[in-house]
Amino acid sequence: MSWFKKGEEEKEKKERREELQLSDHLWIKCNSCNEIIYRKVIERNFEVCPKCNYHFQIPARRRMDYVVDPGTFVEYDADLLPVDPLEFKDLKRYPHRVKESQEATGQKEAVICGEAKVEGQPAMIGIFEFNFMGGSLGSVAGEKITRLIERAIEKRMGVIIFCASGGARMQEGILSLMQMAKTSAALAKLHEARLPYISVLTDPTTGGVSASIGMLGDVIIAEPRAMIGFAGPRVIKETIRAELPEGFQRAEYLLQHGMIDLIVERKDLRHTLASLLEMLRTDDGKN
Repeated sequence: MSWFKKGEEEKEKKERREELQLSDHLWIKCNSCNEIIYRKVIERNFEVCPKCNYHFQIPARRRMDYVVDPGTFVEYDADLLPVDPLEFKDLKRYPHRVKESQEATGQKEAVICGEAKVEGQPAMIGIFEFNFMGGSLGSVAGEKITRLIERAIEKRMGVIIFCASGGARMQEGILSLMQMAKTSAALAKLHEARLPYISVLTDPTTGGVSASIGMLGDVIIAEPRAMIGFAGPRVIKETIRAELPEGFQRAEYLLQHGMIDLIVERKDLRHTLASLLEMLRTDDGKN
């Protein structure tokens, strides 16, 4: 009769797995204070831990919902798709990695760009999706951001870019690194047109993104405790062979040392952005 017992054991294991999956949908563990919190509470609190104020990473579309006025977002260049000019392969081929990210996120690339209003203030907005290959800056992402800035100049609007990235996309080699110069040059034209650029640094913002569009804002905002830097702390520590200061590369450390302008909690971000856009309006009455 052992086969009956084995069948019952398999059934019990399956039920336990289903219970754990159900639990994962209902509860979430904070990465900072380790508290187990009802997921609905986190969602109602802008994906922020009510115990310790830890700001969870959030998808680009959800961030868009938190920031822009409902029904005002018009997406641009959603049909642009990455290609494989270098025929790159590591453990997997580059097109396979892209396809995996597209299926996991529902996005075609690592950045969403479009036009929207923030408390009535018009702006061009770009948001990185970190779950798409680490929010890496590839050729298509760079092109979308450049087009966004060019449209802002044409329509006399400010630009807001939410950064969440591991840096340049290694699978595109030098073509990815060129996007740093390309997007920076577009921002220089925006500056010449006397139009504002607000950079919002979220956790994490590193590598080529922090070394270009991330730190070029007229106003640079960060979310609390966001990790911001070029190389990772472990690499820096091994290179300089010295202990790093407490809180190194966190938003609070950067604010203390004058590298960013503001730290704004997620619940206050929409109003802060709208106020900045209004204050930075040009003489013609437009952003």
